[in-house]
Amino acid sequence: MNAYADSERHAVAGRYDDVWLVAGQRTPFADYNGVLRDVSPTDLGIYAARALFDKSGVPAADVDAVIGGSMAQASFDTYYMPRHIGLYAGVPLAVPALLVQRLCGSGFETIITAADQIALGKAKLALCVGTESMSRNPVAAYTHRSGFRMGGVDFRDFLWEATKDTAPGASMGDTAENLAKRYGITREEVDAFAAESFARACAAWDGGWFGDEVATVVNSRWELAGYQPRGLKLADRAEKFERDGHVRPTSYEALTKLKPAFNGVQTGGNSSAIVDGAAAVLVASGDYVRAHGLKPLARVVAGAAVGVPPEIMGIGPAPAIRSVLAQAGLKLADLGRVEINEAFGAQYLACERELELDRSRSNVHGGAIAIGHPLGASGVRLTTTVARELKEAGLQYGVSSACAGGGQGVAILLENAG
Repeated sequence: MNAYADSERHAVAGRYDDVWLVAGQRTPFADYNGVLRDVSPTDLGIYAARALFDKSGVPAADVDAVIGGSMAQASFDTYYMPRHIGLYAGVPLAVPALLVQRLCGSGFETIITAADQIALGKAKLALCVGTESMSRNPVAAYTHRSGFRMGGVDFRDFLWEATKDTAPGASMGDTAENLAKRYGITREEVDAFAAESFARACAAWDGGWFGDEVATVVNSRWELAGYQPRGLKLADRAEKFERDGHVRPTSYEALTKLKPAFNGVQTGGNSSAIVDGAAAVLVASGDYVRAHGLKPLARVVAGAAVGVPPEIMGIGPAPAIRSVLAQAGLKLADLGRVEINEAFGAQYLACERELELDRSRSNVHGGAIAIGHPLGASGVRLTTTVARELKEAGLQYGVSSACAGGGQGVAILLENAG
């Protein structure tokens, strides 16, 4: 029996006939307070976008829609983020920009929004950028504009406070613990899965698999005629940053020694790494692809967002994946590759059990436990990764998916472009 049928019935979902994922690039993801700690999310996004244009050969001048995804306001000019990303990446001044936010599904939403605009004939080529600086999340006060009483100063760590959903009165970690109880998931299983995530990511990096997806970050300065220059500078006098910083050999034995973070199965080692980074993709109409002789990564077949109970928000990928499959008239067995964001080990395992997933087809190059989860960027990374996996293995269909705080799931179904 499908316990989330209502989620699928109420899904915001759609199918696309001639929308294409052309190319993708991302920065390496840096550990919290690491080498990217001083870089604003806007500048991370600019870097990823410029790397994408350089790698793909698609002219920035051809873009007619810019869509950005991010969550935290990690710089004072964050309001202008997608606009500045477009301008400093070389997109024409007249092209508008949009910021979307579906919490941890924001990166996916940039691609779905682009596909919607293209399907409606509003755009032929869209630049989609997901970006997040976890290190620059502010220490904030929301109640002091009119002053404060003695002893009433209320500055708090935004990064910590924002992970608490005030509706169920639970942190995101608590929601993973709720799923562990519901699906009978043990600490041993979660640690074993985390060790596998690290091993797969290490193997992928050591084997050169991420080379076509990740652009080395170097200190940069970008000029824009008539406007102020922008740029980025790596911390700790680093001259370049080449590889995901959290990906490292991590044994099961080491993971078992870590203390529970939420009085259950989750620890700092078997939860998604807190990282900074950005990812960018180009989404295009079939007319644009054919007119320019492009060889895209994949066809965007369908996209969906669903709602689930907030206290078990991590199960969201299950009904979201079922929804995109229904849009295309496919079954889970038709999926050659599946990427589900590893927000928490127990959360992923709950989705695996709910969908009866074959792990040999899922997160085959490691996931967010090893690579990290820069909130607004993850959906762009996961979708690029699954598209590349389909090409690598010669498989037809794949899906990228994630849960989102507040009780949501999002998914994108891709078909190998051949």
